[in-house]
Amino acid sequence: MAVKKPFKVREIRPEDLDKVIEINRRNLPENYPTYFFRLHYESFPKAFLVAEVRGEVVGYVMCRVERSRKLYTKEGEGLQGHIISLAVNPEVRRMGIGTELMVRAMRALYEVYGVDEYYLEVRVSNAPAINLYKKLGFKPVTVLKHYYLDGEDAYLMARPAPYEKPS
Repeated sequence: MAVKKPFKVREIRPEDLDKVIEINRRNLPENYPTYFFRLHYESFPKAFLVAEVRGEVVGYVMCRVERSRKLYTKEGEGLQGHIISLAVNPEVRRMGIGTELMVRAMRALYEVYGVDEYYLEVRVSNAPAINLYKKLGFKPVTVLKHYYLDGEDAYLMARPAPYEKPS
C-alpha cells in the first residue's frame, strides 16, 4: 500500500500567481516581474506546477519550451524543457516536494510539449539544489561565468528526456 504524501502537486491556477510570486521573492535572489510568471502560466500551463500542504501553496516549478541546439548530446537541434525556477518554502523542505515538482514538470514537458531534453541553471554555491538535480539525472554541461546579477557563476545542467525514475 502506497504511503500518502503530506503534500499535493497540481497545475497552477490564476489565483495562485500572487502566492507563487511571494514564494519566489521570499526564497530566491532571482525575482521576476509579475508579467513573466503570467506569460509562463499562459504559455506552458501544464509545466507550471504548485505544491500544496494543507491547502496552502508552499512551492512551485515554472518551465518553458525552447527550440535550440541540444546541450546534453550536442547532436542537432531539438525541443528543450527549460526549468526556469523552482522554490519551496523552508518550513516544508526535505519532504520530497522539490523532487515531486521536478519529476511532474519533466513528465509534462515530455508528454505534453514533446521535449527532447531538459536543462536548467543553478548557482554554483547551491549544493542542495545541485544534489537534487544530480539525483534526477542532470549533469553539468558548463559553467556560466557571472550569470547572476550579483556576479555568481551558474552551472548549466542538462539531461535527456524522458525522465525515467531510477529503479
